[in-house]
Amino acid sequence: MLLKNAQIETLAELKDIRIENGTFTAITANLTPQPDETVIDLAGNLVIPPFVDPHVHLDSTMTAGDPEWNESGTLFDGIRIWSERKKTLTHADVKQRALAALRLQASHGLQFVRSHVDVTDPDLTALKALIEVREEVKDWMTLQLVAFPQEGILSFPHGKELMIQAAELGVDAIGAIPHFEFTREYSVESLHFAFEVAQKYNLLIDAHTDEIDDPASRGLETMATLALESGLKEKVTASHTTAMGSYNDAYVYKLMRLLKMSGINFVANPLINMYLGGRFDTYPKRRGLTRVKELDANGINVAFGEDDIKDPWYPMGNGNMLDSLHMGLHAAQIMGYNEILNSYRFITYNGAKVMHVSDQYGIEVGKPANLLVFNASDFYTALNERAAMLYSIHHGRILVSTKPAEKEIHF
Repeated sequence: MLLKNAQIETLAELKDIRIENGTFTAITANLTPQPDETVIDLAGNLVIPPFVDPHVHLDSTMTAGDPEWNESGTLFDGIRIWSERKKTLTHADVKQRALAALRLQASHGLQFVRSHVDVTDPDLTALKALIEVREEVKDWMTLQLVAFPQEGILSFPHGKELMIQAAELGVDAIGAIPHFEFTREYSVESLHFAFEVAQKYNLLIDAHTDEIDDPASRGLETMATLALESGLKEKVTASHTTAMGSYNDAYVYKLMRLLKMSGINFVANPLINMYLGGRFDTYPKRRGLTRVKELDANGINVAFGEDDIKDPWYPMGNGNMLDSLHMGLHAAQIMGYNEILNSYRFITYNGAKVMHVSDQYGIEVGKPANLLVFNASDFYTALNERAAMLYSIHHGRILVSTKPAEKEIHF
């Protein structure tokens, strides 16, 4: 396959892209078509790497309103409602909903997804189902699974044993939820335990960390210290960290040094963080978002995730990372022209780094031929106008193609 006249990310000059056997083999100007080679003229349209969602919950997706709607809009009511819905999970139920969500995400250009899976279930029903899903979708989606203790590790009966079972079943990463543990002591111990399990089974770490507006919730400092001292560093991700939006500036100044030393990643989930955050405030009302702009300015890797698609924590969601990015740029006030132009990295390269797949990601000769084509000349326009995604190509195979809609205005 030969893609002619591609505007690759922010390069000034149009390039041609040759794909052979699912790999980028040439990226340069004025390539000559080979005999019988499929040629597509992109006419200066934008080419970027595929979208990455490093934080979603496929076990709970598509369950909003079952058994009830979360009318309060709080994290804690979401956990309560999910605890009831979890009792009725079946293998088939989880697979059907997860596959539907993944196909929806793929239709919007996602090719890499990390799902947290609740393992505070004695039968591990959802995890077993999603391990099957991970295998079934591997030809068109890279899916990672995180053992996520929704109701705590120490604060849930046999929580430690369930985490170990999950590791032995074959998850990709170990999670934690320090802010939801009963005590500060449990919080710290749960993180030490998560690191021990991850090291024993050679797994990544991705913990829901300080997802609360409480400035006294400081699991992040423990996580960063463990990442530094264990040497796991970039294999560790702190998701949410919304309490960081409530920390005082003097503490954040001290903390930032540790965060840079630790090398850990961050995932913010703007749609859900903005929806759930500040629920206990009157006014002034907190945004419920971590310090995205400050972390990014300090060279710390920050990616955006979608988090929830129609479940007890979020009644909406369409599997489109452009929605999360659009909200995130507004909420974090990352709105300079060049900031917007380059903002795709929050849902592409930065997410790939979180998932630890950077060596196989990006539009470079020798790497797997994964890319998206948008009906726009640059990402500023693509995001602002929600330009049509013309192609999603995975390992050289067209997964999705779109013909832009024709609009007629009669006035």
